[in-house]
Amino acid sequence: MVKRSTANIISAIGKAKAAVAKHEAALPHQVELFYTQDQGPIAKRQVAELEGNIVTALVLVMTLVVAAMGFRSGLIVGLGIPISFLFGLIFIYLFGFSFNFMVMFGMLLGLGMLIDGAIVVTEYADRKMTAGHAPASAYALAAKRMFWPVTASVATTLAAFLPMMFWPGVSGKFMRYLPMTVFAVLAGSLLYALVFCPTIGALFGKPGVHDEKRRAKLDVLEHGDPTALPGVAGWYARLLTLASRYAIVTVAITATVLVASFWAYGKHGRGMEFFTDTDAEYARVSVRARGNLSAEEVDALVREVENEILDIPGIKDTNTSTSVPGGPGGGFMGGSTATDLVGTIYLSLHDQSDRSMTGYEVLELIRQRTAKLAGIFVEVQKQEMGPPVGKPVQVQFSAADAATLQPVVERVRRHMDESVADLRDVEDTRSVPGVEWKIGVDRARAALYGADVSLVGLAVQLVTAGVKVAEYRPNDADDAVDIRVRYPSAARGIAALDELKISTAQGLVPIANFVTREPVPNVDMIRRIDGKVVEVIRADVAPGVLADEKVRELREWLAGQSFDPAVTIEFRGANEEQAESIAFVTVAFGLSLLLMFMLLVTQFNSFYQSALILLAVVMSTAGVLLGLLVTQMPFSAILNGVGVVALAGIVVNNNIVLIDTYNQLRHERPELNYIQLIVRTGAERLRPVMLTTVTTVCGLLPLASNLSIDFITREIVYGSPVSRFWVPLAQAVVSGLTFATVLTLVATPAMLALPHQMRGASAWMRARWTRI
Repeated sequence: MVKRSTANIISAIGKAKAAVAKHEAALPHQVELFYTQDQGPIAKRQVAELEGNIVTALVLVMTLVVAAMGFRSGLIVGLGIPISFLFGLIFIYLFGFSFNFMVMFGMLLGLGMLIDGAIVVTEYADRKMTAGHAPASAYALAAKRMFWPVTASVATTLAAFLPMMFWPGVSGKFMRYLPMTVFAVLAGSLLYALVFCPTIGALFGKPGVHDEKRRAKLDVLEHGDPTALPGVAGWYARLLTLASRYAIVTVAITATVLVASFWAYGKHGRGMEFFTDTDAEYARVSVRARGNLSAEEVDALVREVENEILDIPGIKDTNTSTSVPGGPGGGFMGGSTATDLVGTIYLSLHDQSDRSMTGYEVLELIRQRTAKLAGIFVEVQKQEMGPPVGKPVQVQFSAADAATLQPVVERVRRHMDESVADLRDVEDTRSVPGVEWKIGVDRARAALYGADVSLVGLAVQLVTAGVKVAEYRPNDADDAVDIRVRYPSAARGIAALDELKISTAQGLVPIANFVTREPVPNVDMIRRIDGKVVEVIRADVAPGVLADEKVRELREWLAGQSFDPAVTIEFRGANEEQAESIAFVTVAFGLSLLLMFMLLVTQFNSFYQSALILLAVVMSTAGVLLGLLVTQMPFSAILNGVGVVALAGIVVNNNIVLIDTYNQLRHERPELNYIQLIVRTGAERLRPVMLTTVTTVCGLLPLASNLSIDFITREIVYGSPVSRFWVPLAQAVVSGLTFATVLTLVATPAMLALPHQMRGASAWMRARWTRI
């Protein structure tokens, strides 16, 4: 049973099983019913596992917020999570989306970000209440003071996700749920931060800490010398003093670190992959053979393969079907000889916790056991978890003339079989080698005998497939059966053409007098794209090998060959989708930066400060690449690409808060010099900046560590299919945000000081030139 594309898989399976159960009691006792390839339990497990990760992230985030801000303030911030989720789910329902695991991960990704605005508002109100303001007054001041910074922060994040909603192609259909979910959730968080949070805080808010020590620290932050503070705040203020005083050196060191990061990844990076490769849950074993085999012979061959598979540990159930050669799906090349598909075995594996081997090890064992079987070719493929693209290596050949394709395809296929390591299950779409007879009629000679050429075709059919004269539909059949007339089997065959005669005005005349026959290669199918004949070679890669490396190797070899210029060679499949995804992500990244720059210029009325805020995007990208270097992971075109674009909207928030506070202090405290302003800005905003960063990082840290932690069931699973699936995106956000925050806390203040020092240096140079 196959569900409709818009149906819920768990609901559809439940209804199907209920319908079967109604009739099961009435079946003969010899009939046994069972379910195979049931994807319901895995779908439920994925949902339950992501739900557990969301709850775990929620607990981690709330623990950090309460520890840093106190119980009441932390609770006010935390209420933004369910309210934002509810807001997001309403829009997801209106969009017509199902509650799938892409939507759930969008909620998990947004979990750490959606409380950023509430943290900024509540932290400012908490400071005002500590200074003596009533809760209502403090939260009103916080909502008014932080309206534009919070709005700008959320708007820039939304601007980063907006272009991804228009992702085209197969990848876009697969990934579009993620940006739309984040967009809806963050829109709800903005509403909460600016409307509901101040309202709730005015009713229930209290300062997080009431002691004199806290008030004294706050007084020093606002009116005294922050460098005199003890602890982390004082250490950071002293670091900022040094970084601001030597701004040029700080900027030079930051630029060196960024350039070195990009250079190191370009030199030592592990390459690129289209999508994350997850452990196998389901697999398909295709059995191919050559020859005019009967149904009994096909069944015997497929049973050989099945017998080698059934006792392998880890396999839950199998589902086998056979087909006569030459039927649908035939005509592919397998191994070194042309073969037809004669059987397919679908496998379901036990849950990862219930088997001692990984899915990859199970499939490798199947390959080893079936490699010794003679006369057949066995191909093992696991079910794709990401966007369906088929085998990762696909080379397409196209030309106007089919005859020019064959030698090129043959040469490339031979090279892939003999010279390219780590390729497996290589196949191509050429026809199965065979002979068909081409009948040629000499019309001039036929006219001498008075032969009707149309009768030649009928005569040939009498010794081959027969001439259709009628149809008959049995009572117990849905389709009609052809009634054909042909010669007895003893009078049929190729040799019978020499003896075949047709009636003419001159009597019976042998068709051999004006008909010739010529053996030509068999062609079972002609494939055309845009009017050109097309052949394709497809191949899989060994575990741990990047398809991108094999494609690059093939490209280099093809560039050194001299093929017929009439033949066009292109790489399709995953490579094509990967190139399209990278192209779209690049465009989306550029559009996101443009939208954010427009918003920032509108907010700050300064090109320099807007560009300074966007510099955090470069820092986050460098952090992503450093994270890939440390973990030795390849760059995932889909997930890491989405992570980079998402980070563009996340990391700018810290800079927005810092620069907005700097501008406000410069307006309110004109008596302070620029270094004092910068140090005070950093010291005041250190806590909210660190808190917003840490909550986002901690919410994704378990998945980034390839851990699936379910706080409800108290289960911790390393390397589960769900966590493994999201590792690249989670790692991109964690490493990029952490690296960018560290640099932002030092580099941004130094760059704020840079214009002052450049103006001072310029004035000094002018004065010195005047004296000279």
